[in-house]
Amino acid sequence: MADYVQECRSALERCPPGHPDRSAALNELAVSLSDRFRQRGVQSDLDESIKLHRDALLLRPPGHSLRSSSFNNLAVGLEDRFRQRGVQSDLDECIELHRDALRLRAPGHFMRCFSLNNLANSLKVRFMQRGVQSDLDDSIELHRHALLLRPPGDPLRPVSLNNLASSLRERFTQRGVQSDLDDCIELLRDALLLFPLGHRDRPVPLNNLAVGLKDRFRERGDQSDLDECIELHRDALFLRPPGHSDRSLSLNNLALSLADRFRQRGVQSDLDESIELHREALLLRPPGHSDRSVALGSLANSLRDRFQHRGVQSDLDESIELYRDALLLCSPGHRGRSLFLDNLAKSLKDRFTQWGVQSDLDETFSLFLQLSNISHAVSRADLTTARSWITSAEETNHSSSLVAYQTALRFLDQHVAFLSSSSRHFDVVRIATASLAVDAFSCSIRHEALTTAVELVEQGRAVFWTQLARFRTTLDELSMAPNTGAALAEEFKQLSFRLRNAFDQSTEDQQIRQLTMQWDDVVSRIRMLPDFSRFLLPPLFSDLQKAAKEGPVIIVNASQYSCDALIVLSDRDPVHVPIDITRTELSDLSSEFQSLSKDFGCVDTQNELLKILRKLWSDIVDPIVQALKVSDIRPGSRIWWCPTAEFTLLPLHAAGLYEKKKDSLSHMYISSYTPTLATLVRARHHISRDPSPQHFVAIGQGNAEGEKPLLCVAPELAVVAQHLAPIVSSFTSLEDSNATVEGALNAMNHNQWLHLACHGRPNRQQPFESSFAMCDGPLKIKDIIRSNWQNPEFAFLSACHTTVGDEKSPDESIHLAAAMQFSGFRSVIGSMWSVDDEVAQEFVSAFYSNLVDGSGRLDCKRAAMAVNKAAMALKKAGRKSKRNIPLEQQIVFVHIGV
Repeated sequence: MADYVQECRSALERCPPGHPDRSAALNELAVSLSDRFRQRGVQSDLDESIKLHRDALLLRPPGHSLRSSSFNNLAVGLEDRFRQRGVQSDLDECIELHRDALRLRAPGHFMRCFSLNNLANSLKVRFMQRGVQSDLDDSIELHRHALLLRPPGDPLRPVSLNNLASSLRERFTQRGVQSDLDDCIELLRDALLLFPLGHRDRPVPLNNLAVGLKDRFRERGDQSDLDECIELHRDALFLRPPGHSDRSLSLNNLALSLADRFRQRGVQSDLDESIELHREALLLRPPGHSDRSVALGSLANSLRDRFQHRGVQSDLDESIELYRDALLLCSPGHRGRSLFLDNLAKSLKDRFTQWGVQSDLDETFSLFLQLSNISHAVSRADLTTARSWITSAEETNHSSSLVAYQTALRFLDQHVAFLSSSSRHFDVVRIATASLAVDAFSCSIRHEALTTAVELVEQGRAVFWTQLARFRTTLDELSMAPNTGAALAEEFKQLSFRLRNAFDQSTEDQQIRQLTMQWDDVVSRIRMLPDFSRFLLPPLFSDLQKAAKEGPVIIVNASQYSCDALIVLSDRDPVHVPIDITRTELSDLSSEFQSLSKDFGCVDTQNELLKILRKLWSDIVDPIVQALKVSDIRPGSRIWWCPTAEFTLLPLHAAGLYEKKKDSLSHMYISSYTPTLATLVRARHHISRDPSPQHFVAIGQGNAEGEKPLLCVAPELAVVAQHLAPIVSSFTSLEDSNATVEGALNAMNHNQWLHLACHGRPNRQQPFESSFAMCDGPLKIKDIIRSNWQNPEFAFLSACHTTVGDEKSPDESIHLAAAMQFSGFRSVIGSMWSVDDEVAQEFVSAFYSNLVDGSGRLDCKRAAMAVNKAAMALKKAGRKSKRNIPLEQQIVFVHIGV
């Protein structure tokens, strides 16, 4: 190599300035020096190579056939120097040069694939440094384009497969979308097949496939993934002997996988081997190495594991010093900083627990408090670290606990915003939100910050619906804003329509992400306008308090730390009502009720149901009623329940003693429900004030394929027509063969008032698949979400289980009734369990006789009162005719909304 460098120098000397071959000679010497740098690591070779590439570029002006090559070669040298010294300007210049090269290599250019690949790799490197999400998304799309240009049989196809897989894995790490990880693994298996035994580059796909399998093991716990991962890493390490430039990578990755297996199976030799491998990897990543922080943190992790299992204090002390060193190498914004901060803080807390040194605990929380100042785009790691802060603060009763919750919920909002609003991402949302809002509410109560409690529980519940609801934001005030207001309102409206319409369609993820980025940009520009700085930001208490304009809203919260109710009133501070029940007791009660409700209509459950309703009254509802009385809420007033966690599964509206001359809630107040306060505020805001035409559609499907016939659907629709046809502007009825999915959606688009009688099909495991049974198939929640109905007012869902959602995440309220409400219906009647269609017919008749106001018009604000009166009418009718109308059928329907 030294001889070749000298030959290139001699060749350059023979090409003085002005010589036609001078740029080629400069380039050849630069490339030879770059190659020698990669072999020997002498920094001066790299610096000289970069200078020579700059000189060559100057001799290749715009229009020169080799200008794109000079752009590319200079960019590669700058990226090499960045990896060595970490100077950010080198990386930024490298990316711009790669962009310049790509512009000169238009579609059809034989080197376009190389420029796509190089730019994608550099963007990924910058993402790893700074965490800008658009860099990672762009990298993935560039790699996809490069792969299309390398079809099966192309010798460089395995490189493109590997690169695309690597970027997909990184995005999975950031956002947690399982499909990215599965796609990554499949791409790497394809790549490995193209690197047979003996191929010099085989260690690359071996290593990367192993890393993907390790990630999947951590997500899903399949032991075979972990065992295969370890064997692949051993194979890769064997092919990277001492002296190989990537040996440290294989040492580190094998060590990480052995540590994972130790945590699963407890074999001490796995942990000891992991530590020794990490030590060897660290020696190969000296100060200045771009991956030294990873090596420091990985060794620290294994030492901390060994301390936790064997209690050797020196392991913990060493891990803390290693974490400190790793953190020093990660400036604010570095993708690994939160993880190292988290581990250092937890290790210091471990040492405090062991020895009680206050300075360790103080440092723990001074580290965590750094999170509250993060200004860059947050990742899953940031949210995980904020959760660790919460756990540590709760365990030690630290004063920063409320700030920790506020920080975590802010991170949650940003994290969810990076995901396209698709049911494919619902599991990510569910995991991210788990218990965060209800615990934040409890913490706020314990800190006597009652208005903060309302803000935080609102911010962390129904997150998925809140995201979707942003696409339906009313823009009247924005349209009236001076200058750019009207234009921004129209741009926001168009992008929102396209995003909502793309929900769960076959639209490419990248197209949705591009739309989301444009939507975010419009929102940012709107917030720059006067009076719009809080546009679509989480609402303040002063905004949420408007939900109580026509009656108190009662948030009933269940947390592992406490159970509480908070009565939100329109004209004063919230009222706190402690609830004397633990989360465990509540969970048992909810499970008991869920089991019982499955038997409704099959066996006599009245005694067991009464027992539960009485317990709900004595333990939960009666203390709230007493507080309502103290707050001067008169009997007969309307109240709104906003339950969380297991409370969402219980019939709070029906609580009572059910004994003569004894209290029950339905005789004292008229109950409604709302998933969130913001939902109720939106519904109130949309109420029509003018006497516009009232168009009503009644849809009935009693003979859906695969379902038990509903014999009373036709009579029920006849009852609805009898009550309403004479008074509404138009009345449409769709039955049987006319009650199709398309027919129903079209009818709902032309009518603001809806009665729907059919089978409801809840899907607790995949709630977005929950549906109404139509003639030709299911009308699903996802169909409702994509709808664009004009000013819908009211929906009566005379079907089973329409308020039943995902049992794993009740706070997300993914059920049919909520879908109708979030799609714009201001007032919705739904059912909490199975409905007897014969009893439903009677209920419907009593209901609609009370929905008409004094002027002879339908009034959706009378719906809650009409439900209450219909339930009482059923009870009286049963007594009068001496029929046994089961109690569960008298209380099955609930009102949601205004």
